[in-house]
Amino acid sequence: MRKVTAAVMASTLVLSGFSQAAEVVTGVNWHPTEGSAQRNSQGHMFDGISLTEHQRQQMRDLMHRARHERPPVSINEMETMHQLVTAEKFDETAVRAQAEKMAQEQVARQVEMAKVRNQMYNLLTPEQQAVLQERHQQRMDQLREVARMPQSSAITVSSSNTRSNQ
Repeated sequence: MRKVTAAVMASTLVLSGFSQAAEVVTGVNWHPTEGSAQRNSQGHMFDGISLTEHQRQQMRDLMHRARHERPPVSINEMETMHQLVTAEKFDETAVRAQAEKMAQEQVARQVEMAKVRNQMYNLLTPEQQAVLQERHQQRMDQLREVARMPQSSAITVSSSNTRSNQ
């Protein structure tokens, strides 16, 4: 039950983030528009890469096409999920089916954006690709460090809470 609820809430947040995050190429950076809550490891994929004006224009064109070709977020699906969540009697089967449908739509959007990012990546020179790969490796190393932290922090917090509750 908790997993389904968490999946529904996460997908709803992600979907709302996608509806607000019109992605653009500006300057040398490619990122969601300001004020957007969506910042994932790919959200700033080209930060710090010096692009030529021609590359920037090609990336803008790719993003422009992607925005118009991307399937829109279904407000009806979000509304259906809300109705299921706020119903007097919980219907796990219906929620599960709705969550799976929404997840499939999310996967389709992610695949489309990965396709565009791949096209953008292939516009880079081998030197730019090497810089991008190095930055990616640095981010992955940082994420691995962060992923290790909660385990020890959770034990510390858990121990502290146990002591304070006694």
